[in-house]
Amino acid sequence: MCRNPANLRYRWEMNRASRNNAQTGTCGAVSGPNAHPSSNALRAGTYVVAVLLLGLLCGCESQSDNGMANSYYLNPHKDLRRLGRVALVELDNLSGYPEISANMTDALFLAVQKKQVFGLAVVRQQNPDWSRLQGNLDSVQALQQLPTLRADFKCNGLLVGTITQYQPYPHLVIGLRLKLLDLTDGQLLWGLEQVWDSGDKSVQKRIETYFSKEQRSGVAPVREELVAVSPLNFAKFVAYEVAQTLERQRKR
Repeated sequence: MCRNPANLRYRWEMNRASRNNAQTGTCGAVSGPNAHPSSNALRAGTYVVAVLLLGLLCGCESQSDNGMANSYYLNPHKDLRRLGRVALVELDNLSGYPEISANMTDALFLAVQKKQVFGLAVVRQQNPDWSRLQGNLDSVQALQQLPTLRADFKCNGLLVGTITQYQPYPHLVIGLRLKLLDLTDGQLLWGLEQVWDSGDKSVQKRIETYFSKEQRSGVAPVREELVAVSPLNFAKFVAYEVAQTLERQRKR
């Protein structure tokens, strides 16, 4: 189940704008008795058009042949390798299975480390700062605290997300919503929203590809079937696909 990256980018930006407007009482223009209604509307309209165009232009960056096309956004103006170190916040969890949070976070940590795009430091749910990091990072107050977060965690990036779905039976399903923020300026560097269903034929085909690659590297599960029926192995497969989206696909 894919999401269009233009829609993802548009929704994230508009969510941020709407939250900021609610807190500041503006639409990016002057408020109060001196504000001109048509000027405010024009600026708001221009913002929407700009975001839509940016999303459409950047959406092409997410085209790939591994089944993840149109499920993620990758900022074309930023090089993730320059981040150096990123704080991976243990995933929030909307499912009724609390154990999947740590399992999926661990799988992401290993898969992203293996890509060697940037270093990671995990912030666990037991950490007193976890709630603060998983809160509304798009608010004006949160954006103002980015320099503090950068200093506190000695990181240039923040990787946060939520397990939107988890189903262990009758077949494994994992849904994720993730985003990577630049702590130096608050920009969205990367974002992903996807659902993996082991009962889906396209997912099964990708598991075969994943298994063959892992087998060549000498770290494959004992049997390919274990990926589709083992929660831990399925989480590793999901994390593998997520990690692939952190780099732009080379044109063939």
